[in-house]
Amino acid sequence: MNIGTVFVSHLKRYILTNDKEGRDMAKAMKLKQLSFSLPNRVGLLAHVASAVSQAKVNIEAICAYEMDDKGFFMLVTDNNAKAKKVLTKMGANVEVEDVLLVGVPNKVGQLQKLAKKISDAGVDIYYAYGSPGVGKAACLVFKTANDAKALKAINA
Repeated sequence: MNIGTVFVSHLKRYILTNDKEGRDMAKAMKLKQLSFSLPNRVGLLAHVASAVSQAKVNIEAICAYEMDDKGFFMLVTDNNAKAKKVLTKMGANVEVEDVLLVGVPNKVGQLQKLAKKISDAGVDIYYAYGSPGVGKAACLVFKTANDAKALKAINA
C-alpha cells in the first residue's frame, strides 16, 4: 500500500491511501466534535474563534450557521477538552458527539462517491461539512444514523 497525503492533527495521524492501481481512496475514522449554540449577534463567529484560539486550540473543521436568533456551531478541534472549557465559560452548553472524518482526494465527484457508499449501505446522512486539507486532499465530516455501518462502508 502506498502512502499518499498525510493529515496530521494533535489527536491522530490520518492517511489517505492508494489502492493497487494507484488510485486515491477515501479513508474514514471516528472522532469527536463539539456542538453548541449561543445567542446570535454580530461578531459571534469572531468571538468564538478568538476565545478558542486564545486557549491555544486549533479549529480543524467548522460548520457554523444562524437560525432563530441563535448561532449554531459544530467544531472539530485538536483539543476538545480545552475548547469545551472555554466555550462553556462563554455560556454554551457544549455536547461532544461522534462523527466521521473522511480524507478524500480534492477531485470532482468525491462527495458523490462517498454519499453513494453510505446510502448503498442503507445509512441516512444527517449532515456533512468539509474543510480544506493539505495539498491534493480535503476532509469531510459526516454525522449519520449509523456511524459504525457508514465507517465500514467507506473503508471497504
